Amino acid sequence: MQLKINNLKFLTKIKHLSLSILILFSYTLKAQEIIEDKKEEEVKEKYVVNKDGRIKIDGVAAVVGDFVILDSDIDRQIQQSEAAQISTKDLTRCQFIGQLLENKLYVFQAIRDSIIVNDAQIRSITSQQLNSLADQIGSKERLVAYYKKRSFEELEIDTYEINKNNSLARQMQEKVLDPVEITPEEVRQYYNAIPKDERPIIGTELKIAQIVIIPKTTEEEKQKVIRKLNEFRTDVLKNGGSFASKAALYSDDKGSKSAGGKLPPMNKKNPRMVKEFREIAFALEEGEISEPFETDFGFHIIWLEKIRGQEYDVRHILLRPEIPQAEIDRAKALAESTKAKIEAGDISFAEAAKEISDEKETKFEGGLLLNTQTGEYTFDLTNMEPELYSQIQNLKDNTISEIIQDSDRLNEIRFKILTVTDRVDEHEADFARDYVKIKNFALGDKKLKTISKWQKQKILETYVKLNGEHRKCKFEGNWMKTEN
Repeated sequence: MQLKINNLKFLTKIKHLSLSILILFSYTLKAQEIIEDKKEEEVKEKYVVNKDGRIKIDGVAAVVGDFVILDSDIDRQIQQSEAAQISTKDLTRCQFIGQLLENKLYVFQAIRDSIIVNDAQIRSITSQQLNSLADQIGSKERLVAYYKKRSFEELEIDTYEINKNNSLARQMQEKVLDPVEITPEEVRQYYNAIPKDERPIIGTELKIAQIVIIPKTTEEEKQKVIRKLNEFRTDVLKNGGSFASKAALYSDDKGSKSAGGKLPPMNKKNPRMVKEFREIAFALEEGEISEPFETDFGFHIIWLEKIRGQEYDVRHILLRPEIPQAEIDRAKALAESTKAKIEAGDISFAEAAKEISDEKETKFEGGLLLNTQTGEYTFDLTNMEPELYSQIQNLKDNTISEIIQDSDRLNEIRFKILTVTDRVDEHEADFARDYVKIKNFALGDKKLKTISKWQKQKILETYVKLNGEHRKCKFEGNWMKTEN
């Protein structure tokens, strides 16, 4: 169906940056090399001279504005896609260079528009990425060897430049697309313009509700982690112990553990962290370590390492209190008795959720789960998270599941009861019933047209040079600047 093809193209275009972020080293710093003099003979290929004469080492595939794209960058893009288990079977070399051309156009225009990146945040992200990868591969030395760099510092510089340019490209896309809105009349016109035999098919949809029961820790276990955190704090302040080393060894925050507890820079205008964490961090003096305090994630201590204007560099150590087996057994028994009461008709699922569920986000909505992708309470059966799908796939309407034990980012163990309601089978999109989805289709189509128009204009305004076989590629964008 053409509609599906159009929307796929839109998603492909606006998600190029996401792909390049996932593929961390999709191209090296060479791809960022600035051209000082764009004479044609200077951008054809690169050479090195040795005792045997002039040897070609790399070809210049293209130039966009001030940026060079090398043949090796395309090779690396393909290799990293395959390493990330992204199928390249149906992708051509022309499509890969097309991706790189678009990325460079966004970055070049972002620089011209004076878009600013958060340098400290990018450096922090880069550090966390590399430390995490080093942990996975075994050591920094092995990581350097894997990416064929001369030193870890060189790898840091390359990765920083990639992350910086990704941030510029993303911000440029957002600047172009953020103002795009759509009116109900435009949605109606969009729907009416779709031939009846090409209208999208909406997959089977249903609503899912759940009751979540979370085993509680005890006051005794809480005091244990508070004492441990106070020991860490005292050792750092009085004995010169290393806060970062303690975070790396003992913190329960897997995301920052490998970076010695270091978090991305905090900013009062865009603090990101939970309320309790923000209030403590912003009340500290530079160099100060907080007393232990509690959030939904567990107990923390924070070290305010440095204040740079509006930026706060912080490290933290997180410890989660253990949950005694008796509390786990008690939570499971409550889940089982609740299930029995619902099945006996003594209480409705919605009432049980309100009275018993520990999940604040759902308990007052009768346990209904919100689909965060769409903002609705309905889920497309064919586009559901695998874990959730596995839990409800065999569940008949208006029946309840067995007790399910799983975990989430806040709780290492929890017990759930699920039910499925309001199932709507696969059907052709209907304007009234499926308005929100049709609106999203229409908005996506409008954004695609907006970004295509912007790209077409900027290609004409920007120096673009393609070399060799790449001149034969058929791109969606008019990179060859041929006459229309």
